[in-house]
Amino acid sequence: MEPSVFTPQRKMKLVLISPKGPLYRSRGGIFKRSLRYQPLTLTTLAALVPKDLPVEITLIDESIHDIPHDLDADLIGMTVITGNAPRTYELAAGFRARGISVVLGGPHVTLLPEEAALNADAVCIGYAEQSWPQLLVDFLAGRMKASYRQEADFQLAVPDLPFPERELFDSKNFLTQAVFEATRSCAHNCEFCVAPSAWGRKQFQHPVEWVINDIRQFVARTGKRKLIFVDLNLVSDIGYAKALFTALIPLKIQWFGLSTVLIAHNHELMELMARSGCKGLLLGLETVSDGSLKDAGKKFNGSVDYKTLIGDLHRLGISIQGCFVFGLDHDTHDVFERTVDLAIDAGIDLPRFSVLTPFPGTPLFHRLEQEQRILTKDWSLYDAQHVVFEPKLMSVHELEMGHEYAWKKVYRYSSIAKRLWQAKNFRPLALTANLGYRFYAHHLHQFYTCDWPIEYAPTRKV
Repeated sequence: MEPSVFTPQRKMKLVLISPKGPLYRSRGGIFKRSLRYQPLTLTTLAALVPKDLPVEITLIDESIHDIPHDLDADLIGMTVITGNAPRTYELAAGFRARGISVVLGGPHVTLLPEEAALNADAVCIGYAEQSWPQLLVDFLAGRMKASYRQEADFQLAVPDLPFPERELFDSKNFLTQAVFEATRSCAHNCEFCVAPSAWGRKQFQHPVEWVINDIRQFVARTGKRKLIFVDLNLVSDIGYAKALFTALIPLKIQWFGLSTVLIAHNHELMELMARSGCKGLLLGLETVSDGSLKDAGKKFNGSVDYKTLIGDLHRLGISIQGCFVFGLDHDTHDVFERTVDLAIDAGIDLPRFSVLTPFPGTPLFHRLEQEQRILTKDWSLYDAQHVVFEPKLMSVHELEMGHEYAWKKVYRYSSIAKRLWQAKNFRPLALTANLGYRFYAHHLHQFYTCDWPIEYAPTRKV
């Protein structure tokens, strides 16, 4: 490529794509487009494009829109999670066959860069605040390298980082555009979690003032005052969390985010969280079994009485999405019933269940591979709903069926009524969300058929 091929008159056409996964698809997915919130990665990458470069940017979320067959681009960047890696590689092969350069990044690429490099002209490893702008400069100059790696000592704590360019997407296609980030990664080291393996345990933090200014400019532009924080653990650093929540109070917003259950030990922080506008938290409850908590590397959850914590949060007006995982090594056949009973008894507003998934690069994957318990490396099945490994105390079929049973029982009409009554959550949104999950529970068999290649059939216990 000649360095002079792109000019202000002939801008480089850059297309950023989020490939479709199993849950959200413009056609064929279980959740419709109106239930998807706008992805933050693409709007952040768009904002990081240096303003002095002659670049025309297009964003495509394949979960919302099909990719045009005649897509015109000079460079295509795609963000890859494990579950959509095969789809990403399929798209990349088609684009490259047409002479379009392809760059891949995201958690799967960071965990398996050698695999990704076989399917791309360049890969971005790690976060991208430094490496992505440099890649674009190099591409325009005709010297793009095969690999770019973010330096481990980079900082989010700089005041001049641009805000995500959320307006590049059409808001009507999403449940919300109001998706924000204050921090990245998490200090904990859960065996099944991708974050510490991909990005380490150091928490990166935007300056509180930067986060507040991002929210202010969004509210001023859209008038929307309900937002989502996608941080993996918003309260990982208590001092930072207190500063952020205090700064949020004057904004008079309502927000939803993620936390560990350790917030149970800090009632002052819980109260400050509520005063700042928190209306909902996703909690990684994981399991009702002490032995399984140890398996997952979350022994600290054992210090918390889940029912008491959920009651305390409900009294503060905070709804709970409680997440559980099935298939840990101490899980036995009764784990499904016990988990559902807890969800109903504690009044969890939105219970959610997943199948333990050994994502590549995690300690769990390495351990199960050494134990010869990995059944397939078809990454499209790594979606936290298929069983891709040999469980220890039950069969594959029992884990599949128990998982589906838990979804269906906890979202029976009677169960919904009992949970919402216990939570004192009578808002229309709570009922609507529960009915949406009820639909999901009763259509699992259509979207997660758990079909297997024939070579794995002999290893399954049925």
